[in-house]
Amino acid sequence: MGTLRVALTDAPACGYEAVNVTVQKLRVHQSASASEADPGWSEIVLTPAQRIDLLTLQNGVLAELGQTPLPAGKYTQLRLVLGANDSAAPLANSVLPTGGVERALDTPSAQQSGLKMNVDLDVGANQMLDLVLDFNACKSVVKAGNSGKYLLKPVVSVVPRFVSGAAGVVDTSLANGSTMVSLQQSGLIVKATAPSSTGSFLLQPVSPGTYDLVITAPGQATLVVTDVVVASGLVTPVNSATTPFPLTPSDSGTADGTITTATLPVDATVDAHQTLSGGHSIVVGGAVADATTGDYGIALPVAAPVVASYVAAPGTLGFAADAAVAGKYNLYATSAGVTKPPVAITVTGGATVTTHFIFP
Repeated sequence: MGTLRVALTDAPACGYEAVNVTVQKLRVHQSASASEADPGWSEIVLTPAQRIDLLTLQNGVLAELGQTPLPAGKYTQLRLVLGANDSAAPLANSVLPTGGVERALDTPSAQQSGLKMNVDLDVGANQMLDLVLDFNACKSVVKAGNSGKYLLKPVVSVVPRFVSGAAGVVDTSLANGSTMVSLQQSGLIVKATAPSSTGSFLLQPVSPGTYDLVITAPGQATLVVTDVVVASGLVTPVNSATTPFPLTPSDSGTADGTITTATLPVDATVDAHQTLSGGHSIVVGGAVADATTGDYGIALPVAAPVVASYVAAPGTLGFAADAAVAGKYNLYATSAGVTKPPVAITVTGGATVTTHFIFP
């Protein structure tokens, strides 16, 4: 026998003060094609079910979901089973928009058997497999028109519980819930968080490797530290409390448009990438399309990103504006696992660039 232990964490949410989900159980199976009723499932059952505000799970905070013994071997399917909103618990899954009132999150009926994730997990005899489910609340909450209705379409990645990560500090003026700090590789966000009330941030767990640290905030130019080295078993300090990262004020432009899909509700996202002069591609902003209208909108800084190459302490980071790429972005639209070729845009202060995407 081996042991499976699982915890939950989250990335920042976009425009919400709380995103609550109620976890009933986790199920694993050795067959990727096993159905809900097939034999051979092993389970972690939460009794009682646990209602978790995902937005409290940042800066390395984990919600422990439990552990279970299970036969050693390879497991290829994991299901996260959430509780349903019903008369006994009408807000088991809910969202609190910033400045608004708490709303129920509708869970599609197809998820009643659990959110299915294809995995490749090896459970060794007399060993513990330690996993973290990284819940992306920003992309998991989808607005549906102007009716006040919200849909829950969970976007969750499964990662080992690495000790390694990166840490640092931003100026306390940026500790306002709207700033996002992320570690990225080749234009993919690997881990993201919002700074704490003191400006400190911790991006953990992430696998050892080399990353770009990207800091974004409304009305501010993007700050980037390239080639941050994260070593096995260590948390890399990118800066310290004596040298907090400031951001440079910037005008903003808007990228908006409509995404049309063959079926409703619309299930699509748009990400705005920027390619730095050194060749690094970073994600600066993104949006989930409205499930009813397909509309999206992303506010993007006009000013040049401020970039430095990572040097370990006691070295000094040398920041410089990358003026050649100021206001220049590529939009990537994705729906049902299909990503459209990028569309290049240039944003200017106070102006809107409209780009529509159609998926067959």
